[in-house]
Amino acid sequence: MLEVRGVTKIFRSDLLKSPFVALDDVSFSVPEGSMVGFLGANGAGKTTSIKIILDFIRADKGCVEFLPSLKNSNGSIRFEKIGYLPERPYFYPHLTGFEFASFMGELSGLSRKQAKEEIDRQAPKFHIDHALTRPLRTYSKGMLQRLGFMVTILHRPELVILDEPLSGLDPIGRLEMKDIMHDLRKSGKTVFFSSHIVPDVEEICDRVVFLRLGKLIYDGSVDRLLADNLRQSYWLTLPQGEYKVTTPLLNCEKLNADLVRWEVTSANKDNLVKELVGQGVSIQGLKQVRPSLEEIFYQIRS
Repeated sequence: MLEVRGVTKIFRSDLLKSPFVALDDVSFSVPEGSMVGFLGANGAGKTTSIKIILDFIRADKGCVEFLPSLKNSNGSIRFEKIGYLPERPYFYPHLTGFEFASFMGELSGLSRKQAKEEIDRQAPKFHIDHALTRPLRTYSKGMLQRLGFMVTILHRPELVILDEPLSGLDPIGRLEMKDIMHDLRKSGKTVFFSSHIVPDVEEICDRVVFLRLGKLIYDGSVDRLLADNLRQSYWLTLPQGEYKVTTPLLNCEKLNADLVRWEVTSANKDNLVKELVGQGVSIQGLKQVRPSLEEIFYQIRS
C-alpha cells in the first residue's frame, strides 16, 4: 500500500542550537490489506513519519511511495482514498455530532445525502447515534474519540491512518474500536496506526514497526518478532507439593492455590521432567517462555 524509503527529517529551530534529527534514514512498508502497528516512545518520530506520509511536511531526504490506486495522474496523493485521524483532532464545540460528521463527510467528497446515509450506518457501530443531536461541547473525551474515528472512515477510504486512536477510551471502548479495526481489515482495507498501548497492538496487528529516537529498530511480522525473542528456557506447570530435584531452576512462581510453575533452561528441561516423573508428579504443562510484545518493546526502548 505504501513504502517509506530512506526518510530523513531534520528540524532547525534556532541558529544557536544543534539541529534535531527527528528521523534518520527510516524505511518501512505497509502492505496492502495489512494491520500495522506503529510503536515508539514519545519523541521517537511516529507523528513526524505520519505527517511526511500525508505530505503535511516534507522530508529532507528519502520518499514515500503509494500504490497507483492512491495517486492522481500527476503523482499527488488521492486524499479521498485515505482516512486520517490525528492524535489531537479539533472538534468545533458549537456543532452537533451530526453537523460535524456531515461536514467532514462532505470535505471527504461525499454528497450531503451520502454523508447522511453513512452517518446513519456507522453511528450505531460507534455507539454515538444517541448523541448526534447534542453539541460537541457536551461530549466526553471518549465520545469525541469515537466520533473522530467514525468520520475518519465515513468515506470508506482504502488506507486508514490513525495516530493514537485508542487513547481516551475505557477498556470497553478500546475493545469496540478494535473490533471495528478488525472489520476494516476483513473488508480489505489497510490500517496503519500508532499506539502506546502495546498489548492492543499485539492483539490485533499482523505487522509492527518500531522506531527509537528517530531510527528504525524493526519492521516485520509480529509473529517473527516474538519468535526471534523466545528465551532459551521453559515453564513447567505442576501441582503444589514438596519435590526433591537436583536440576537447577531459573525461577519459581505460584499460580494459584493448587499450581506452581518452574522455569528451567532448555538444556536442563528433559532432566527435570525425568526427575519429576520419577517421583510420580503429574506435569500439567510444558511450554517455551515467550515474552510479550510489551516486554520486547521496553527492552528496545532501554
